[in-house]
Amino acid sequence: MDNIVDIKEFFLKKTSFLPPLSRPYIIAEVGVNHEGSLERAKKMIELAREGGADAVKFQTYKAETLASRNSPAYWDMTKEPTKSQYELFKRHDSFGEEEYLALYEHSQKVGIDFLSTPFDLRAVEFLAPLCPFIKIASADITNMPLLRKAGATGRPVALSTGASTLSEIETALKILKEAGCKFAALFHCILNYPTSSENAHLGMIVGLRRAFPDIPIGYSDHTLPDEFMTSLVTAFLLGAVIIEKHFTDDKSLPGNDHYHAMDIKDLRRFVSIIEDVLRLVGPTIMKSPIDTEDIARENARRSIVTAKEIPEGHIVTEDDIIAKRPATGISPLFWDEVTGKRALRDLPEDYILSWKDISSK
Repeated sequence: MDNIVDIKEFFLKKTSFLPPLSRPYIIAEVGVNHEGSLERAKKMIELAREGGADAVKFQTYKAETLASRNSPAYWDMTKEPTKSQYELFKRHDSFGEEEYLALYEHSQKVGIDFLSTPFDLRAVEFLAPLCPFIKIASADITNMPLLRKAGATGRPVALSTGASTLSEIETALKILKEAGCKFAALFHCILNYPTSSENAHLGMIVGLRRAFPDIPIGYSDHTLPDEFMTSLVTAFLLGAVIIEKHFTDDKSLPGNDHYHAMDIKDLRRFVSIIEDVLRLVGPTIMKSPIDTEDIARENARRSIVTAKEIPEGHIVTEDDIIAKRPATGISPLFWDEVTGKRALRDLPEDYILSWKDISSK
């Protein structure tokens, strides 16, 4: 693909899947977990910022333009019993442009990027000036009008790829490019709510990197958070430079996206683990000694040492010497250069040889 990408500029991060690594761009997706409360949504923006996220994301839709009244549920009915997509979306579409503008302004005040996924053409038009990039949901990867509208804004586009084929991804990128999109990113995603560990298929991140080597790859997660935030950390180590996960202030709330979301404790834990990982990875891939190894290079490596007393004038043989620590004398790398040389003076046993002790010929 030739339509891509230095997405680093608008993510405002030096994201790379090769060392020197930097933190992934972390998106806390509130979605509609605010339950229609503007004040609660604002508080969740603050929690996301406090927890260490780079962006907070909502969802902008109206049920009438999103789902048919006959659209069946496809989620875990034991967690969300609503049988119709239309009914569920209708219950959560109370926010309008006034509310989203207020959330944008609050995000600016708090110091976190504002994002919202648009689900119709008007939402794309409204959100484009407010967001550093446009996020397209997996379910809209074949929605040509929406892709064209997003591409025509000239904004970067991040495209989730849940339930899609490589051919569908290529087609979507082509549509975006032809509409005017110059920068794109792809998110691995599995459209299961929640996603079990065996269905997460994080290896597909590697596959996307290989199939689209010039495009930054992210991960949109629907697994249940664990103590070690395993899915997110693994995704990062496999090359995801953008991490998106649903976010809530109360994981015990029923329905919708609360039960597989992270809360501020999970978010803080993820950020802390990533910081530990980055310390472990270090700043470079070029193999070389580091400063703290200097003492080991001198004391844990070996020198050529006399294995017995050697009289002056004796021709040194392999039986006369041994390699021992420390590395303050002649290195064993010069073993063959030492053997056959003449001792210039009497040398005691267990003596660390130096070049001044033997002849040059």
